[in-house]
Amino acid sequence: MRVPENRFKRALAQDQRQIGLWSTLGSAMVAELVGHAGFDWVLIDTEHSPNELPAIVAQLQAMQTGTASAVVRPAWNDPVLIKRILDIGVQSLLIPFVETAEAARAAVAATRYPPHGIRGVSTGSRAAGYGRIKDYPKAAGDEICVLVQIETLKGVENIEAIAAVPGVDGVFVGPADLSASLGHLGNQLDPAVQETIGRVLAACRKAGKPTGYLTGNEAEAQKWLDAGFRFVAVGTDNGVLVKAVDELRGRFR
Repeated sequence: MRVPENRFKRALAQDQRQIGLWSTLGSAMVAELVGHAGFDWVLIDTEHSPNELPAIVAQLQAMQTGTASAVVRPAWNDPVLIKRILDIGVQSLLIPFVETAEAARAAVAATRYPPHGIRGVSTGSRAAGYGRIKDYPKAAGDEICVLVQIETLKGVENIEAIAAVPGVDGVFVGPADLSASLGHLGNQLDPAVQETIGRVLAACRKAGKPTGYLTGNEAEAQKWLDAGFRFVAVGTDNGVLVKAVDELRGRFR
């Protein structure tokens, strides 16, 4: 056995557009449904969703033969949480609330074995093929994708330094929290918020780092894709379901 190739990381490195969906419902059946829908990536969330390790494993297994690469967001930039997520076989992580280059370096270090980082070694984990991938400790780092989430004004102010951190494979803009940080809670379409998002994009393009985004607004998604964002989630599983159910019910009132 060999360490699986991270298709998502390769696509970002080759500047290929990646269209994704946010998954929040904690269901393997939902993950299977959306993972086989033609998306390039699906984000399995643990920060704002009722997801724990056994459920994440089931979702990874359900998505395994689908089109979408799995990206998992830990609840925090915590090396213990990151270690456990990596050990179940996750290769792409979105690290929330990164405000400084130091925090970005800590996130990268949590995904790398010594001497390049602090990840604890387990050669019998699911990620290591339960011991069948003999070179896993040496080969794993090449296939791990670290995305850092900018969601505060402080993060924006430090974006150049954050984007320059070795091992950071992409920068994701969290529009909801960024809007709140800028004083526009609940309104990511405010001109000041949109201008700030553009500032992050410009800095990342200058640094050669792909940029990501989440929005259920199709016009906004297309706007930022056209502007140069490379990995964009164009909706959430719960948002798609709510919209479809409400519209269906509305047609029979």
